[in-house]
Amino acid sequence: MANSPASKTMIALTEDLKTAAEQKISECCRSAETSGGKSIEALADPGDLSRVFAFSEYAARQCMRNPEMLRELLESGDLERLYPQDQYQQYIALAAGRASDEQDLAVALRRLRHREMVRIVWRDLTGRADLFETMADLSALADACVARALDYLYPLLCERYGRPEDAAGNAQQMVVFAMGKLGGRELNFSSDIDLMFAFPEAGHTRSEEKSISNEEFFTRLVRRLIDVIGKSTPEGFVFRVDTRLRPYGDSGPLVMSFDSMENYYQMFGREWERYALVKARLIAGDKQRGEAFFDRLRPFVFRRYLDYGTFESIREMKQKIVREVVRKGLADNIKHGYGGIREIEFFGQVFQLIRGGIDPAYQERSILKVLKVMRKDRGITGKVYEELSSAYVFLRNTENRLQMYEDMQTHSLPADPRARTRLALSMGFDSEKEFIRALDAHMSRVHFHFNQLLGQESTEAEAQSETGLGNVWLTPGQTDQNRQNLEAAGFEEPDTVLRLLGEFRDKTGYGEDGHIATARINRLMPRVLGAVAETDRPLLVLKRIMTLLDAILNRSCYISLLLENPGALEHLVRLARISPWIVSFLSQHPLLLDELLDVRSMYAPLDRAALAGDLRQRLEKSGGDDPELQMDAIRVFKQVNMFRIVAADVTGHLPLMQVSDRLTYLAETILDAALDLTWHQMVERYGKPSAIDGDPGNTGFAVIAYGKLGGYELGYRSDLDLVFLHTAQPGQTTGGRLRPIDNSEFFGRLGQRIIHFLSAPTSTGKLYEIDMRLRPSGNAGILVSHMDAFEEYQSRHAWTWEHQALIKARPIIGDFQVARRFADVRTQVIAARRNTEQLAAAVLEMRERMRSAREFSHNGLFDLKQDSGGIVDIEFLVQFLILCHGSRHEQLGQWTDVVRQLNALALCGIIADLDAHALKQAYLIYRYFVHRMNLQEKKAVLPENRFAELRRRVVRIWRKVFGQ
Repeated sequence: MANSPASKTMIALTEDLKTAAEQKISECCRSAETSGGKSIEALADPGDLSRVFAFSEYAARQCMRNPEMLRELLESGDLERLYPQDQYQQYIALAAGRASDEQDLAVALRRLRHREMVRIVWRDLTGRADLFETMADLSALADACVARALDYLYPLLCERYGRPEDAAGNAQQMVVFAMGKLGGRELNFSSDIDLMFAFPEAGHTRSEEKSISNEEFFTRLVRRLIDVIGKSTPEGFVFRVDTRLRPYGDSGPLVMSFDSMENYYQMFGREWERYALVKARLIAGDKQRGEAFFDRLRPFVFRRYLDYGTFESIREMKQKIVREVVRKGLADNIKHGYGGIREIEFFGQVFQLIRGGIDPAYQERSILKVLKVMRKDRGITGKVYEELSSAYVFLRNTENRLQMYEDMQTHSLPADPRARTRLALSMGFDSEKEFIRALDAHMSRVHFHFNQLLGQESTEAEAQSETGLGNVWLTPGQTDQNRQNLEAAGFEEPDTVLRLLGEFRDKTGYGEDGHIATARINRLMPRVLGAVAETDRPLLVLKRIMTLLDAILNRSCYISLLLENPGALEHLVRLARISPWIVSFLSQHPLLLDELLDVRSMYAPLDRAALAGDLRQRLEKSGGDDPELQMDAIRVFKQVNMFRIVAADVTGHLPLMQVSDRLTYLAETILDAALDLTWHQMVERYGKPSAIDGDPGNTGFAVIAYGKLGGYELGYRSDLDLVFLHTAQPGQTTGGRLRPIDNSEFFGRLGQRIIHFLSAPTSTGKLYEIDMRLRPSGNAGILVSHMDAFEEYQSRHAWTWEHQALIKARPIIGDFQVARRFADVRTQVIAARRNTEQLAAAVLEMRERMRSAREFSHNGLFDLKQDSGGIVDIEFLVQFLILCHGSRHEQLGQWTDVVRQLNALALCGIIADLDAHALKQAYLIYRYFVHRMNLQEKKAVLPENRFAELRRRVVRIWRKVFGQ
């Protein structure tokens, strides 16, 4: 049974290991006796000494050479404690402070390095530190050594060559980026450190004697830094330095200006360089300028769209690694071999490159943190996460144990059986056999998941052989044969198909990716034709799919998404067959193609609470308080969740009433966020209106939903009918950054900001069209009404149609007190006594005016909304009856949706149950067909004989109620 490498329960040593360790311990103790002081045996636990000296020849050798170092470590307590964050900086600063010159510094750093590496070995092998502490300590030690060496050398070179300056005479310092394992704070025991150097601007040093260019100055500085850190001397080295990840690699300059480096990446940067920069971390030099510079590189590393084109490049990188494994015989290599550490890193970094630009959570440098993000986002299952993360810990522990033995950079299992046994024991296993079994299991699982991630591409021959449709696209000159292939596949109008394909083919090859996009299209189109041919209406579906392909032609990453994910193409074809509206929506917002990858979320729209949580997370990830980023994040949130609703709708996972409910919840969630964000922006600028207390919920402002939003009847293209109310007292705002403004002016500007936030077009589209015409006095009225003025208007000046509109109105967000006052006003209006004849005349007049204003002519068709016996008639009937009887039946004002209002009218005995049922049935059927026809991008009109009986029932009830 294996124990954790950090476990305090240790496996017993074999006799030969124990004997060898005891001999080395005896030699160390004899050397220590000559200097006096407490004996090593008295200070150290015998079992700890045996493990360290048995499993690390390096540590044993250092202790035998310098037993005073071991005694000092034991007496200081450093072997027992976790270092605070700044401990390495303190120790290295102390050592560097004693150095009289560059050579002294190099010696001091090397000696300190040996001390700290022995400490790290000791804590790791004795179970005092786990893998994460070991990696963090190694990384912190490297960070501190590089930073202190730079701080020491920079003034020496300034003294000789003058201070490097920019054109304005400002001093310049270099910046140092750690890449690879050090960048991710995941350094292994004997790792090189990958470094990249840059400086702010071209220029010259300020020197009266020997001025040189900034590039020459910093090049000299880099070389001396590398010597101090990485040069092998009789004292060893601090860390081996690898600079090959810089622009142009070994043939490029050691250090470049910010502009030169940025230009390189934008013009010549390759996919593997994006991969390398994922872990880049600033560790030394001018931190402020360095961070600002990396922000300039971030768009190259993390694209602002879902970058599925990365798969192809990553697969090419993977194939090179596979060939290297075969060529160099790396099967026993725990880093580069099948199922090794690099495959786990690839697994995570593929997703980082694809998603990092739109989700900052993927910009984590630690691979285990990236895997956690993937699990949270359901990019991988919990099982895959557990297997990959446990394999990573196991392999990294194995890597450290291999390297701790001789302080050598090795990743291959030793061939010597005794060495394998020693490694197995250091990993907590009783035997080599048990260790190898566990290792093989981990690496097999990693390799399986890695292969699943990238998938296996079908060959071009396979793609072309699918019902012969590959040739239809790839050999357009063979018209007769192509026509036969299309007919055989079920396309009813092959000439139309050939024309569509020809028109599309003419457009390829001229996008942002040129020949790359063309190659991907050539691989995709046979698959599209094959998938479309499986439907019952292949020509119709193909036309719809071609609309989308037109929209994404110049964004080859989306073409790659469909290539890399056959399931996504399958679901796209399925949805395109059902609704052209979905295809139009995807064409406008192609980032939603990513939703096709996860069927679990695509057909399962979120409930109200989950929507709020999702939006909160997106806003947290959007990058602080930048209003533009917040607006983009909310727009993407709306598009993603609307797509989930429509996908569930058209595939039968959601009935109509629930579709409207989900669309309503979505709108309310967005309005809530819009109010919250704009409120804080306004308060930051102008302060809070006076008489508003500290409770976050007390804003003195509320948003009232009218129309479809108020009645839970939203469709996919519905406007939002809104009214804004406030209860500001006379006075001014206080506590803002700018001059105070009048309280009422504050709320007026707040209303304007909300409308702009919701309706302004951005690169990610707009949220909603906002209709404010139902506010008091309509377009002639002020944008945000005081509650007192609203109450007076409703009781004294409002038209009957405005009271009708109020029946569907409800407060949805904002101050609870304002919402309660609105509800009271609404109740009073509904409960007011009215003259029945006058009310009926007003309602009928308004209905007739609406019919007269229509541009639709009959021509044997029935307008489901506006014609006699249609939706609007039912709504007017309900509103008339509620206003007519509201004074005697308080419960009539309880609901804002037509279905529950009809139930209430029946319960109060105002209409017969059969009539209520007939009206509900007609209303729901009409709404269903309006909804479906919207998804087909058609007008809501049908032949007039359709639903003739339903219409007759509605008209009969209308005449009975109005006495016509």
